[in-house]
Amino acid sequence: MSEIAPIFLLIHFLTLFFFLHAHSQFHDQAVLLRLKHHWQNPLSLEQWTPSNSSHCNWPGVVCNDNYVTQLILDNKNISGTIPPLLSDLKNLTFLNLSNNNIIGKFPVAVHNLSKLEILDLSQNYIVGTIPDDIDSLARLSYLNLYANNFSGNIPAAIGRLPEQRTLRLYENQFNGTFPPEIGNLSKLEELSMAHNGFSPSRLHSSFTQLKKLKTLWISGANLIGEIPQMIGEMVSLEHLDLSSNKLTGNIPGSLFMLMNLRVLRLYKNKLSGEIPRVVEALNLTSVDLSDNNLTGTIPVDFGKLDKLSGLRLFFNQLSGQIPESIGRLPALKYFRFFSNNLSGSIPPDLGRYSAPEDFQVASNRLTGNLPEYLCHGGSLKGVVAFDNKLGGELPKSLENCSTLLIVSISNNAFFGNIPVGLWTALNLQLLMISDNLFTGELPLEISTSLSRLEISNNKFSGSISIEGNSWRNLEVFNASNNQFTGTIPLELTALPNLTVLLLDKNQLTGALPSDIISWKSLTTLNLSQNQLSGQIPEEIAILPHLLELDLSDNQFSGDIPTQFGLLRLTYLNLSSNHLVGKIPAEYENAAYSSSFLNNPGICASRPSLYLKVCISRPQKSSKTSTQLPALILSASITAFLLALLFAFIIFRVHWKRNRRSDSEWKFISFHRLNFTESNILSGLTESNLIGSGGSGK
Repeated sequence: MSEIAPIFLLIHFLTLFFFLHAHSQFHDQAVLLRLKHHWQNPLSLEQWTPSNSSHCNWPGVVCNDNYVTQLILDNKNISGTIPPLLSDLKNLTFLNLSNNNIIGKFPVAVHNLSKLEILDLSQNYIVGTIPDDIDSLARLSYLNLYANNFSGNIPAAIGRLPEQRTLRLYENQFNGTFPPEIGNLSKLEELSMAHNGFSPSRLHSSFTQLKKLKTLWISGANLIGEIPQMIGEMVSLEHLDLSSNKLTGNIPGSLFMLMNLRVLRLYKNKLSGEIPRVVEALNLTSVDLSDNNLTGTIPVDFGKLDKLSGLRLFFNQLSGQIPESIGRLPALKYFRFFSNNLSGSIPPDLGRYSAPEDFQVASNRLTGNLPEYLCHGGSLKGVVAFDNKLGGELPKSLENCSTLLIVSISNNAFFGNIPVGLWTALNLQLLMISDNLFTGELPLEISTSLSRLEISNNKFSGSISIEGNSWRNLEVFNASNNQFTGTIPLELTALPNLTVLLLDKNQLTGALPSDIISWKSLTTLNLSQNQLSGQIPEEIAILPHLLELDLSDNQFSGDIPTQFGLLRLTYLNLSSNHLVGKIPAEYENAAYSSSFLNNPGICASRPSLYLKVCISRPQKSSKTSTQLPALILSASITAFLLALLFAFIIFRVHWKRNRRSDSEWKFISFHRLNFTESNILSGLTESNLIGSGGSGK
């Protein structure tokens, strides 16, 4: 009997175990089905049915020993709140509900998931604050709440999650503060709190205790004050982004001593002083210190950063020369130094050992030539060097640079011809070379990608000739103040995307083509100071978007088309031509007072526009010459008859006066009246005047 009892107990225990185990399985399945029902049975969970094998095989469900341990339901188009019944999944360690349409506050159900290690509720519409007892999730190592609508403070309890390795709170609406207790998270590797509206806050010095932190991202978070000098103690730091804040003071020299640092972004702050001279952070791949108040020179030590691909120092007050060693960096792709006070020449080897993509040095005081090897690597997309003192001819490497998107080198002293291949660079969209000394002629064909061509204030000559449809995408063509001759080609009037056409201050001749109906997008047309002649085409009046028209200082003749009154111009200048006739009535106001000057044959209906007043409407009838003598004869007869009538009236008045002995009134009454002669005389005052005529009042 004593041997049977243990066997019985074992069987009883096993039966109870399997019963409870099976009950737990059915329990987790029931919870999942209730969750599905709470979320109104979304299509993404349609396979969650009891008949569809075990719930552990359902999409988004991971089990361990038939218990639900992971619920991965990101991008499932789930709407509504997270219900309390979620807490019945006691073995859950991983919960991902990111990128859905979840609303409500931070789910209280999560607090009862004591085994939870990873919680991802990012990219939803959750509101309110993070609960003060968030530290009840003692095992939590990954918390991702980014891109929600959380507000208020980040609670100090965040700093009491001992296993926390990743904390992502960026892109919310936090408007309070963040706690210094975050510095207690000794295992933390990533801290992201960027793009929040925190009240003005300093970067806590306690954060420098985060010895394992690799990523610190707090850009656009209203940070003030200085960067802690002890930031160099964060020896594991790889990615530091404190951009778009209001940080002041100097850049700590210890930052450039962090051997693991790869990305440094401090742009758009109020940092001042010089960039630290000593740079030992040799793993740096990107340095962005732009848009600050930095002074001094560019450190020569930057030339040691062989892994550096991006160096952005624009919008500062840096001076001196660009170290030549920077031009020999093998990985450099992004070179942005514009809007400083840099002088001297550009490193001549730039592009020789690397394949730069973006080269921007505009608005400095740089001299010399552009580097010869700029497009040697075949990756260059942009050359932006306007507003400098650069000169010489353009480098030949630009001629076969098919990757170029933009060349902007205006306001320098470049000369010579434009390389033929540059005009037709396959992907070129913007070519802006105004205010230089370039010579030569325009090509017959340009890049079909070109939308903006600005070549004003140079010495280009010859005629403007267009072949094929390579110009069809051009939107802006500015060729002012050159030496172009010949006529305006008809092909130029067939560009449907053209919005701005400036050909003023050239030597163009001939008539303006009337076939301009393709200019439906044109807003600005300036052909002034040429030698154009003929009549102004009335088709200009049907251009629907034209706002500025300048045809002054030419030899246009004939009438101003009456259809011009249909235009709604903000600027009009037809001065200094040979136009005749009356100006359209719509332009007889002060806004156009100088629009028609120096056209002797032009008149207006009133003298307010510094123009002569039109005496009569010009007649175009062929009968004018025969009608003129008849009009003169009729006028003479009329004048003679009027003179006789006037003489008769004078004689009669004089005769009546001689017969009157005095000026007394004689009042003869034919009927009984209730007023007298004196009443009438007293009422003959100016205030009672009814009218006047040829015989008096």
